[in-house]
Amino acid sequence: MHQQRVIDKITDILGATESTYDEKLTAMLDKAKRIFISGAGRSKLVGNFFAMRLVHSGYDVSVVGEIVTPSIRAGDLLIIISGSGETEQLIAFTNSAKKIGADIMLISSKAKSTIGELADGVFQIGSEEKYEKVQGMPMGTVFELSTLIFLESTVAHIIQEKGIAEEEMRERHANLE
Repeated sequence: MHQQRVIDKITDILGATESTYDEKLTAMLDKAKRIFISGAGRSKLVGNFFAMRLVHSGYDVSVVGEIVTPSIRAGDLLIIISGSGETEQLIAFTNSAKKIGADIMLISSKAKSTIGELADGVFQIGSEEKYEKVQGMPMGTVFELSTLIFLESTVAHIIQEKGIAEEEMRERHANLE
């Protein structure tokens, strides 16, 4: 019962998400010199998952906040994952990247927010009215799981469009585990 509730809610959210986002995001990734991904809390974990898949797909990706993250520059892409678009630390990252001339894309549950106003674009996952309370899915769970599935389906789009073989991805996978 609970499993079906979660699946139904994610299906509802993704059904209300613009169907061309995967193509638009792929074009942005391909245009970027380098890709930086940031989020806070569980949204950061979703970003880490996406960053790993992009590395497997052959992109130059860094996760903001890691000790080996290089400086961002003009021509780079900063992807911020934030349900609210109002997280103070992420606003600061967005302001810094904007001053440098990096492109900024927000993935959020809200069309309008502080980060959204600063960003070059917003991918709204679902629509705000779809985020009413769901029993058993507290505190951002709906956004995070829906975003995770959206980003994984974007990777599936990339793999198919570029003809990336799983063996090629496996060669890029960490081997010091």
